[in-house]
Amino acid sequence: MTIKLPFPALRLRKIRGQQSLHAGLLLSAGLLLSACGQSDNQISVSSDERAATATTIAANRQVAEQLNLNDQQDFNDARRGLIASPENLQVASLADPAKNVWDMPAYGFVQGDAPDSVNPSLWRQAQLNNIHGLFEVTPGIYQLRGFDLSNMTLIKGDSGWIVIDPITAKETSRTAFNFAMQQLAERYPGTQNISAILFTHSHIDHFGGVLGIISQQEIAQRNIPVIAPAGFMEEATSENIIAGTAMSRRAVYMYGKNLARDEFGHVDSGLGKGPAFGEFSIIEPNQLVSATPTELTIDGVQFQFQYTPESEAPAEFTFYLPQYKAFCGGEVVSRNMHNLYTLRGAKVRDAMKWSAYIEEARNLFADADIYFASHHWPMWGKERIQTFLKQQRDTYKFIHDQTVRRMNQGMTPGEIAEDLALPDSLAQAFSSRGYYGTVKHNARAVYQGYLGWYDANPAHLDPLPDPQRAAGYVALAGGAGALLEKAQSAFDAGNYRWSAELLNHLVFAEPDNSAARKLLARNYDQLGYQAESGPWRDVYLTAALELRTGTPETGINIATMKDMLLQTPVANFFDTLAVRLKAEDAADKNWRIKINFTDLNESHLLWIENAVLHHRQLNQDTPVEGEINATLNLTHPLFISMLIGEAGLKDTLFSDDLSIDGSKIDLVRFFSLFEKPATSFAIVLPD
Repeated sequence: MTIKLPFPALRLRKIRGQQSLHAGLLLSAGLLLSACGQSDNQISVSSDERAATATTIAANRQVAEQLNLNDQQDFNDARRGLIASPENLQVASLADPAKNVWDMPAYGFVQGDAPDSVNPSLWRQAQLNNIHGLFEVTPGIYQLRGFDLSNMTLIKGDSGWIVIDPITAKETSRTAFNFAMQQLAERYPGTQNISAILFTHSHIDHFGGVLGIISQQEIAQRNIPVIAPAGFMEEATSENIIAGTAMSRRAVYMYGKNLARDEFGHVDSGLGKGPAFGEFSIIEPNQLVSATPTELTIDGVQFQFQYTPESEAPAEFTFYLPQYKAFCGGEVVSRNMHNLYTLRGAKVRDAMKWSAYIEEARNLFADADIYFASHHWPMWGKERIQTFLKQQRDTYKFIHDQTVRRMNQGMTPGEIAEDLALPDSLAQAFSSRGYYGTVKHNARAVYQGYLGWYDANPAHLDPLPDPQRAAGYVALAGGAGALLEKAQSAFDAGNYRWSAELLNHLVFAEPDNSAARKLLARNYDQLGYQAESGPWRDVYLTAALELRTGTPETGINIATMKDMLLQTPVANFFDTLAVRLKAEDAADKNWRIKINFTDLNESHLLWIENAVLHHRQLNQDTPVEGEINATLNLTHPLFISMLIGEAGLKDTLFSDDLSIDGSKIDLVRFFSLFEKPATSFAIVLPD
């Protein structure tokens, strides 16, 4: 990816092949947004190499025997109320109309019995998530499912439509809403207006498409309520900005972005088909929910809100509609086990609070005869809903309690993950199956939440780095040939986890060993084929892909985040800049730079002390100690355009929106201390 620099002198030396420049500071904001291409270092692979082995086939058959995969209740629920389904649901990118950001026909292969290369339980979930279109939950409540990873819900108000969660991208949101209006025109003639918008929580797949269906000007002119949980804006714009570069790279693994859509690749994410990689946006709420219960009448419809922070998201709510006896669970409950820890990387979620919120909702909204949510399909019937909520409640509490029990017996995270299993009363419930989260990695999350990364074994306190440890193990095994032979024997015996353990050492010791890479990829294939979790499958199969084709050369397309970045507090950008500081070069530096946003009437002081970047907002009365080396005056939109590479050298140097006071040389030297993160770093190969 080429980034245009604002100053000619900022074309600086390269570090690990990356240009050192401040324009990289916002690359961290690209949650789920990596736009990666494969390298030219191709390793050939035959179809026989990718085939499911006899061991995998037997393992998947065993899963099929343990579960009642013929149970049709979920399929009946998922199809109930279907009004219409688009014949060919493909959504083109706004940035590049030749490319699709959403392609449901690509999943047309998900039909019939599960192939040998897919866990049959995951295949069932993928078939359910393939059911898409506009659905009537009950007259007055409609859902658009299968237009994106999440659902958009429409509730008929007195003057227009109350939109719940306008999904991930502007492209998919617009397509979904327009499709609904076409289908509902006869039922509700003359009603196309949006009368309110609700964001159930602070994850991008529940708000990112908002500007695809309405403009900020219309919201302001018509005084449209935009309602979200307290803390929404802060969490939505900052959750991933510090570590977002690493998270985005890992998200490529978690969601199988670069995998083919076929029986040997990505089939489903468990929570839905996958996220739409389009253009993203956000609107600041004008009304916040911060307590339980909160009762609001929105366009003539009564809402009872439950505030559920620090559950599935840092800022979240659920709500109940008394006139419909309908409970919207947001993402606090869903038709699978969710993540206490998400594989892309995030702070561990609180299983105790999560479980308690579900119990609170079960009692608060005990009259609910309809359940719907931000993912998956609805449920009807008070007794069924109560049973479902109890199962969801106890899934998280069981994992919490039984992990802590074993932790207090001295068991390590790995031992707990291997030992823990849900009781049959939960394991046989499809809504508690590990299609997204899993018992194994959720148990590790509980341990991490209490005790952190250290398992108390001194051998694990200060282990050698992976490449050094790998070289030692290869030597101990008698060399590369001997280790490869042992790994092959383990593979032939169907012991893929052990074979992968051995081969990971060999690949890190000898990354160009093509035989080791091929065999490790084959192990990851089989582990992926057996995985019930969509993310686990995608992680294994993406690892196999990169072992065969190399680490992707390019990373994040940050321009897709422009609308979001314009709403992000500028102080967040400076927090991100601080973690880009090359401390080894800044040890004896003490430059002080002022950045003045002329259109915001907002100024910030940045200074370096003890190889640490500090910043604080200034006001007219704030005394500034010491000399300011330079002041950069510019508008906020130009600042964002520079950071995403949209504004080039000519745009900035000759712009009326930018000027520099003081030493330009010091300004250049200051920004030379910051590096651009490697957005496509190696994962299954040594860096």
